[in-house]
Amino acid sequence: MPHLPASSALQRFRVIDLTQVRAGPTACRQLADWGADVIQVQMPEHMRGDDTLGGQDGSDYQYTHRNKRSITLNLKEDEGVATLKRLIAAADVVVENFRPDVKFRLGIDYQTLAADNPGLVYASISGFGQSGPLATRPGFDQIAQGMGGLMSVTGLPGDGPVRVGIPIADLCAGIFAAQGILVALLEREASGRGQWLHTSLLESMVYMMDFQTSRYLIDGEVASQAGNFHPTSIPTGVYKARDGYLNIAVFGSKIWERFCHILGAPEWITDQRYHDKPSRSINRDALNAQIERRLAAHDRSHWIEQFNAGGVACGLISDMREVFAEPQIEHLGMVKEVVSPRLGRQRLVGQPMQLERTPSTIARAAPRRGEHTEEVLLELGIAADEITRMKANGVY
Repeated sequence: MPHLPASSALQRFRVIDLTQVRAGPTACRQLADWGADVIQVQMPEHMRGDDTLGGQDGSDYQYTHRNKRSITLNLKEDEGVATLKRLIAAADVVVENFRPDVKFRLGIDYQTLAADNPGLVYASISGFGQSGPLATRPGFDQIAQGMGGLMSVTGLPGDGPVRVGIPIADLCAGIFAAQGILVALLEREASGRGQWLHTSLLESMVYMMDFQTSRYLIDGEVASQAGNFHPTSIPTGVYKARDGYLNIAVFGSKIWERFCHILGAPEWITDQRYHDKPSRSINRDALNAQIERRLAAHDRSHWIEQFNAGGVACGLISDMREVFAEPQIEHLGMVKEVVSPRLGRQRLVGQPMQLERTPSTIARAAPRRGEHTEEVLLELGIAADEITRMKANGVY
């Protein structure tokens, strides 16, 4: 089966995916979901290491590698590398997350490949960057969460650092790489030239610290753990109603006044302990205790209805079952269906943005390792008998 685009938006682009684990595959999934012809290049079955993401039939792998094709090439053989270069010569994008030195040793670095394909956009994702004192270190999500500052502000005060419950450094590095690829492709339309772009787990994590970076760089403040409460806007955080927990967000004086009236405490508006943001910050513990005493009078559903009707943001804290039972999630159509030839019907979360004219879908389930090797080699113009010889010689 030839390329089956998941959208018409990027279907004219071919992407060679040389990545593994999560950050690089995430970047390539972003492009595949918008229609790019993403060809995942893996080592042959007999040479593979441990399957990552829970194995190729696991739910994690299926989610990450949908909408791609897969070929195998033995990059320890000169002919395997030569075939890869032939594939790249006709491609628009290469994405890799080798150790920084590996691409140069294999002769598949940007400068080498751009000599034959000057329009090539070449994206590298690493743990710590392509150069510098830590460039050769192995990089993993939790290491970047720690070194980028995220774990120092996550969790309850006094309980020690806490990792975020998703691989956020991997995911952000992959999404930023995909964004960089799209920027480079847009720039290529003006210049006619490709370029090398690179990001890392560490850079993505520092960038994602957002206002915490400016609090330090501009104001000199070193943030600490604030638990389930917003570090600067009070009251905003997790509160307990009669039947469980919910989130309430109160930003700005007008919202604060609405909040007080809905909670039946209009006197707080002029109370010197709570009347402005600095006062509420100083007296946050006393205020939060009073808030929870009033919330205990009713269930979450009551407060969610009352607060939102009054213009105060409030919502449930949902587990995964509750997330997908939410009518708004169903209305947004985030869950897509696809049929895997091996595993049957699957339900997966699709892209979180909607393009009305060129929507994204899931057109193809995650492929088996090397499932499309022969069809892609035929597309390159390699004769069937030559492909048979390559297989016999262990090239793929």
